[in-house]
Amino acid sequence: MILDAGAFCHDYKSLHPLFERAFRFLADSDLRSFAPGRHPVDGDRLYLSIDHVQGRGRDGARLEAHRRYIDIQYTIEGHEEIGWMPLASCGAHAGPFDEAKDVGFFDARPTSWLSVPEGTFAVFFPQDAHAPLAGRGALKKAIMKVAV
Repeated sequence: MILDAGAFCHDYKSLHPLFERAFRFLADSDLRSFAPGRHPVDGDRLYLSIDHVQGRGRDGARLEAHRRYIDIQYTIEGHEEIGWMPLASCGAHAGPFDEAKDVGFFDARPTSWLSVPEGTFAVFFPQDAHAPLAGRGALKKAIMKVAV
């Protein structure tokens, strides 16, 4: 898991072959102009998902994990909070893993909470269970999905 300010996103480009392109896209795009939904960048290898939602608070946030994608979650507007817990500590899935959507949920509660204000990003690898949308109020965020 990584938490940093958007200005430092290029420091992480060596961690994955698609990170340079993903971070460049986030830095160079007018993210506020994108409509909610999925936006292709490089087919299924790299795509952008835009959310315009209300935060659920910590009680409404649910731990999830992915197998095929790394999440780069960037807050465009509002103040996001995301729970985190090592996947190995989550126990059994709360239902079957959804292969089509690449997501599995857990009943466990996060052991840490990250403040992800506007202009900040967090990176979650497959070993990172995370509970997004734990902030309160209106939230606009960009999620870059990077194929493992």
